[in-house]
Amino acid sequence: MKKISIMDIYGFVQAPFRNRRFKLFKNKIRPTPETRILDVGGNPWFWNDLEIPAKITLLNPDMLSDDLVKKYSQFDFVAAEGYNLPYPDKSFEIGFSNSAIEHVGTYERQKAFAAELRRVGRILWVQTPAREFPIEPHLLAPFFQYFPRWLQRRTLRYFTIYGLMTKPTPAQVEGFLNEVRLLKYHEMRELFPDCEIYCEKVMGITKSYIAIRKQA
Repeated sequence: MKKISIMDIYGFVQAPFRNRRFKLFKNKIRPTPETRILDVGGNPWFWNDLEIPAKITLLNPDMLSDDLVKKYSQFDFVAAEGYNLPYPDKSFEIGFSNSAIEHVGTYERQKAFAAELRRVGRILWVQTPAREFPIEPHLLAPFFQYFPRWLQRRTLRYFTIYGLMTKPTPAQVEGFLNEVRLLKYHEMRELFPDCEIYCEKVMGITKSYIAIRKQA
């Protein structure tokens, strides 16, 4: 029997939201086979079964392995930072990002990330988990994002589902705490002033935000 991993749990928890989110994406954005999408922070398996007719470029700080690049040859792969995109203005019909902007560390870098996507994409679709939601989505732990840093450092490994399953080292714990910064609604409004901010809700509580700009 296959051992359950943290990625299996993420997939199970996120599947219904992912499916609903992409119905919304298709209805609002309506990509065609000629549409060029830049997915900042994306990966090939995210798109592989979504049947999105488009030309997709996946941009990440580190290039994926040669084997994965060959396996998913339908995508273009680029190694670069999301807050410093190597493209001219309006290079892509759609600037896309799913659960990536919260991983760049500081609010200043999040500002740069948002500005670069707004610059490079004519249309925008940028999703990120809401800080207001009571479950921290990466760790699957209630209220963790509201703890002071010293308490987060002490509890991440032994009192979160992620920590119990992956057993991160102290350096990995510190890396996570320095990397992940969840956004609030008013920050999304500031980062994406020309976008509609769609609130994805669970039982009346906002679970994530999606910044949508239909055309620039």
